[in-house]
Amino acid sequence: MRRVRRTRRPLVALVALLAALVVGYGVKALSSGDHARTSGSTSASTSSARVPLSSLPQQAGATVHLIEQGGPFPYPRNDGVVFRNNERHLPSEPTGYYHEYTVPTPGSRDRGARRMIMGGGGEFWYTGDHYATFQRVDVNR
Repeated sequence: MRRVRRTRRPLVALVALLAALVVGYGVKALSSGDHARTSGSTSASTSSARVPLSSLPQQAGATVHLIEQGGPFPYPRNDGVVFRNNERHLPSEPTGYYHEYTVPTPGSRDRGARRMIMGGGGEFWYTGDHYATFQRVDVNR
């Protein structure tokens, strides 16, 4: 009998360790899932609330107008190109779903940091800091 007890102790310890690992990974997975649900499946640097277009720089409104009428765009080589969402700040979609457009920055000698991203479903996202953060835009307000 004594020998059976010695064999069971390591087995019980191993089972307890495995159970702790499973619980730990389960908690981590649930935490990750909760974050995705609460942030609208976007990263922490992306606001899921829509901001009114009127609250953005006036050039953002002009860019949306150009997009809706099909151009002409101030940077034809860059405007309308596929935005790849490599940092995954926007909701995950197939490549080609998002397209980017320059939002001119007065006084800037180049394209500046501001962009409007349009999704294949007609939604708009604005970034004023060259893709670090995004705001979902309500173009009707």
